This record gives sequence, C-alpha cells and structure tokens, in this order.
Amino acid sequence: MEERRKNRRMELTAALLLKGLNGEADSEVSIEIIDVSKTGIGFICTNPLNIGAVYEADLTIWTKEVLHVFLEIVRIEKLEKDEYSYGAIFIGMSEIDSKRIEVYQTIETMETE
Repeated sequence: MEERRKNRRMELTAALLLKGLNGEADSEVSIEIIDVSKTGIGFICTNPLNIGAVYEADLTIWTKEVLHVFLEIVRIEKLEKDEYSYGAIFIGMSEIDSKRIEVYQTIETMETE
C-alpha cells in the first residue's frame, strides 16, 4: 500500500472513545490505536463507521494527558472477523496539541538511533 501520510507515524498503546457528531446515536465506541501522527490516527474498531464522518474523541497520550480532538474518517479497510481498520485526520487540532505529538516523535526518533 502506498504511504499517504505527510508526517511520521508513531505507535501508542491506548484506547479512546468516539462520539458521533453527524446525527448518529450518542453512543461511545472503543477503538484500538494502531498509530498516530501529528495530523492523523490509524485505529481498529468493530463498529462500522462512514467515510467523511466526523467524530469527537478523547485521546490519551503517553504522558497520560487527554487531548480532546475531532476526527474525520478518510480510509476504511475491512479486516478479518468483524473488524475494520480506519484512517482519520485530525480536524481543528490546536497547535499546542499538535506540538505535543511532534515532540514525542522527535524524542522517540532520537531514542531509536
């Protein structure tokens, strides 16, 4: 698969809850994060979501801080069983939150060199 991200990906072991904003039921969905960059996130979920849908999320990062973010689904791939792999971009993320992710990427890169 061709790489489309503009920024380096990093892996986080965490989960977050999504809340639909496009008139969907007001239920929260647990997801498994695959990777995060300063512009987007990859995750696995058992619930079918729609391309173009916008979701509100609380993302817990490595410092245990919670970033309140909005995600737009831009990629969906059906996996085995009842799982889907999603790619989403952050919408309206503050510069401060974006920098938090960027700083971690820099530190992680320095540690692996």
